[in-house]
Amino acid sequence: MSNKQSTPVEGPAAPGRGGALHLSATKLRWGLLIAALGAIVAATVTMTVTGFDTDKVEAHHPGSEPVVRDKQFSSASEGDCLTWSKPDRSDLVKVNCGDEHLFEVAGVIDLRAYPGREFAEGTRHPDSLRMTELRDEHCVSAVQKYLGGRFDPRGKYMVNVMSPSPAGWQHGDRTLRCGVQVAATTASPATSGSITEPGTGQSKVHPVGTCLGINQNLPTDPVDCAQPHAVEIVGTVDLGDHFTGGPPSEADQDKYVEAECNRLSADYLGSPDAIRNKTLTLFFDYLEPASWLAGSDQLDCWLGKGADREGFAPIVGSARGEILIDGQAPVPPPNTGRSTPAPLPGAAPLPPQPQPR
Repeated sequence: MSNKQSTPVEGPAAPGRGGALHLSATKLRWGLLIAALGAIVAATVTMTVTGFDTDKVEAHHPGSEPVVRDKQFSSASEGDCLTWSKPDRSDLVKVNCGDEHLFEVAGVIDLRAYPGREFAEGTRHPDSLRMTELRDEHCVSAVQKYLGGRFDPRGKYMVNVMSPSPAGWQHGDRTLRCGVQVAATTASPATSGSITEPGTGQSKVHPVGTCLGINQNLPTDPVDCAQPHAVEIVGTVDLGDHFTGGPPSEADQDKYVEAECNRLSADYLGSPDAIRNKTLTLFFDYLEPASWLAGSDQLDCWLGKGADREGFAPIVGSARGEILIDGQAPVPPPNTGRSTPAPLPGAAPLPPQPQPR
């Protein structure tokens, strides 16, 4: 996945670009940004895959009755939805998938089928690193099977795994629950409805006006726009309204999404000059073939500011009003000629500007 950026310019339209000059950051640079954001998500997953907080479960002895939460966990099967409210998940229950829930079970893995003694009676509960390995070994394929091969690996949901609590493990439970939950860099938010329901989209989009927080100069989860954030969502483009059939090419997506995002941002801000005057940049993404074939067809239009170092600069306030960028009010560039905000580090160089005669 590669992010794109587009900065509207003042003056005559660039040839063939619908009144906007397209500045494409290098794929390597943006690929690294996306990989770094993925690492933040992966770190969060690693902290949650164990299923229960190992420091907050009571002692349990082989042969005794399992605790209530493990009764709920061990009876959960494919298609069940689970939720909890306590940090240690000790109040885990099964709920109707139409109600708010945190996890949808896509498959059950019995570790007793593993050769050797790694998961035999008396062995220790796997640590989070091992659980992450088990998730990658078993759960990605389980989720793909559950969804008939139509899972968007870059979409709204992420694959995860839940294990028995250490108490349940000591009691002899060796089953894992593979499933999906809403992708987030902190605690996953609740969702309603099964991912298998017809019409359930997997596109990772947000309501217009949402601001995404900032961590290590990268976008995170939604926050109030009065808080420091990396980007603001100014519109959502539905590529399904324009493309049919197989996955559209990256070039065709770029042309369509750029024009739509420029139009949507002008509508959102009330003026086509607002982005320039606030020294901001319009960003958009690209749907990979795997996402398109899984049914995802929507992309967000992001408004942000590239940092001098890497990633995004922190912004406070909605772009519809007064904002601070890195703690400073933006200074509009001179309103003469074909002035443009400075491109992000790593962006393709601007073409030479025509000189007055």
